Amino acid sequence: MSKKERQAKDKQSGHIKKKKRWHDDLSLETKKSIWALALFVIAAIMILAWFGRAGAVGGYLFEGLSAMLGKGYLLAPVSFAFGGTALMLSMRNRLYASVLIGAGCFLIFSLGIIELIWQEKTGGYIGFAVSYPLQRLLDFWASLLILAALDLAAVLIAFNIPLWARGEDTDEDEEEIEKEETVIVNVRDSLKGMAENVVRAVTPKASPELIPAASGAFTKHEDEFLVAKRLPRYAYKRPPLDLLNSDKGKPSSGDIKANANIIQRTLENFGVQVEMSEVSVGPTVTQYTLKPAEGVKLSRIVALQNDLSLALAAHPIRVEAPIPGKSLVGIEVPNRSIALVGLRSLLEDTRYQQSAAPLLFTLGRDVTGSAVHADLAKMPHLMIAGSTGSGKSVSMHTIIVSYLYRNPPEVVRFIMIDPKRVELSMYNGIPHLLTPAITDSKKTIQALRWAVREMERRYELLEERGARDLVSYNLKTAEAEEDEEGPMPYLVVIVDELADLMVAFPREIEGSVVRLAQMARAVGIHLILTTQRPSVEVITGLIKANITSRVAFQTGSQIDSRTIIDMAGAEKLLGNGDMLFLAGDTAKPRRIQGAFVSESEVRKVVDFLKKEVEAPVYDEAITEMKVNSAGIFGGAFDEADDEMYEEAKEIVIESGKASTSFLQRRLKLGYARAARIMDLLEENGIVGPGSGAKPRDVLVGRGGSSADAEIGDDAGNTF
Repeated sequence: MSKKERQAKDKQSGHIKKKKRWHDDLSLETKKSIWALALFVIAAIMILAWFGRAGAVGGYLFEGLSAMLGKGYLLAPVSFAFGGTALMLSMRNRLYASVLIGAGCFLIFSLGIIELIWQEKTGGYIGFAVSYPLQRLLDFWASLLILAALDLAAVLIAFNIPLWARGEDTDEDEEEIEKEETVIVNVRDSLKGMAENVVRAVTPKASPELIPAASGAFTKHEDEFLVAKRLPRYAYKRPPLDLLNSDKGKPSSGDIKANANIIQRTLENFGVQVEMSEVSVGPTVTQYTLKPAEGVKLSRIVALQNDLSLALAAHPIRVEAPIPGKSLVGIEVPNRSIALVGLRSLLEDTRYQQSAAPLLFTLGRDVTGSAVHADLAKMPHLMIAGSTGSGKSVSMHTIIVSYLYRNPPEVVRFIMIDPKRVELSMYNGIPHLLTPAITDSKKTIQALRWAVREMERRYELLEERGARDLVSYNLKTAEAEEDEEGPMPYLVVIVDELADLMVAFPREIEGSVVRLAQMARAVGIHLILTTQRPSVEVITGLIKANITSRVAFQTGSQIDSRTIIDMAGAEKLLGNGDMLFLAGDTAKPRRIQGAFVSESEVRKVVDFLKKEVEAPVYDEAITEMKVNSAGIFGGAFDEADDEMYEEAKEIVIESGKASTSFLQRRLKLGYARAARIMDLLEENGIVGPGSGAKPRDVLVGRGGSSADAEIGDDAGNTF
């Protein structure tokens, strides 16, 4: 077969590959730098020509431009340098034409002003052509005013800056942040060669997606909006967004059209006929969508992941079959260069600013570049898991900073538990904390039990007021003229490393976590749990059953991925904030590139909040009160149990025997109450641990010193 015949055959099959240009792999910043350098060089040559140091070519250039520009010759190199500076300072992905047009108009209108003031063609032929018609029609002062305004407009066009800055507190006029560029490519390869591949690049204003209940549909929180209107205004100054960084860099996915052809050819080689559809370029991955032919099993496409990875020279590749809400299959290929998603651009988002949900936080951007937010109040709890260095801590800081920018301490309060001692202790001193970050495991147990008792107290208040949940309670409280309790804030309990606590105190931690997860939603208490070790000993069945919203970062194995989100996929993530978000009411997870917030940014926000309050008031009773031991379904003791405990202690010491059945017979108690008293005796060192059917050892003899500690006040201090 001749070369021409092979080319004709490739053209008919639609697999002819477009010749790659040498500058396709250059980033936008590099191209802008080259253009700026060229403008600076031209400006320097013009200045050298002014002094006669540019040779013969420079002399001809000087003579020609002097005739055109007159005494405004030096404005030409100034304009070129002006355009180069505008390009260097520009960080947006806009066309170069705006900079060049702005610099050119600045030169033309400046020459017109020179000619208008000094006359006699001091502005050259260009200045005369601009100023003469205006002066004949409008006279001197009106012409000067128009040319000066046009000159200023040229500067604004080149630098893309407003004439005046808007106020920081004007929410309705917030500048709409530029969203991540999304490239959508329609690739339609006809088997008969009827149509060529069509590539369509679009840069939409990626509308952010809000996930209330993590569902994807936006709902207006009308009741919460009414509460926010009726609650008293607090003197809380939000941190300025200037403390945070915006998006950095631009994702590069290589030759999109060639990759689409490679995917189609590879699948066809294995007998899978597909039709290529849209391609979306996200911050971390590029998603190529395709529609399988009728009769093609999706499992065949999923089984070819390694073959596609080999053909595209990219690893790892994730196949989403099918894409939720579409009759398409998505193939996610890692980008050659990724974009850093900044928290500032997500917090400036219009939908995020306008939402009335107080527990709305930002997650990041999906594979299309759209901003994704979620509402913790609708989840109502969140589990974050993944391997070391995958982005869990950064994601946790992102959620916390989102709430600090969104709510005053009267609306949202935190209990932060940090067994690692280094992640959450930096927030000490902010007014949103109920107590400093807890680093001791025993104090963690007490804090979780305090949260359980606070939940029970809130339910009693809701019952008295006839309210169904915290929103309706606060609404009724705001309507009441005299109310001693006042509106109750949301309480978010954040546990940085659940695995460490579960290893040390599995029964106590699981019992409190499960009780809060089961019942605390209605009274505004929510959990955010993170762990590095997603084993079944840490994420137990009871915890998974009650915490259905989960975030999976990169894991080391498919087993760990199934432990977190009940399916494979997290082992194919790229790390550095790449996550799979499984909402509580969706069957499949969604891939998101998490926002990045550095330690220095967090410290700036914390320092700003510390300056606003002189000395925050913390509730020390949260970690100091002693709560009796109870099982998962057991409650705490009431006042009658104190008397029964003393009697049980005397009986055990006098008789030298200790067992649950012994206390049942002697005190005529039920099994549950006798078991709770026995657990309390063990905690206070009166009896030893149980050893099967054998009775417990009595550790305190007659007349010996008592090892038990007083039982603290059950009520504790509440807020």
